[in-house]
Amino acid sequence: MDQSKIITLSTVKLNYSEDLYKVVDSLNRTLKEDDLMFGLTLSEDDHGKAIFTIYRT
Repeated sequence: MDQSKIITLSTVKLNYSEDLYKVVDSLNRTLKEDDLMFGLTLSEDDHGKAIFTIYRT
């Protein structure tokens, strides 16, 4: 995948839930053909928070 073609569309910080990764996985599987990709990371500076990001590839 060419990194230069990845565009961040939206980023939001939210409360972490242990099942949140399942939503991100489902979105990635369902919408990859529409050139969308979803990411989830744990916030380094705010414990208990996650960062959800939507990308266009």
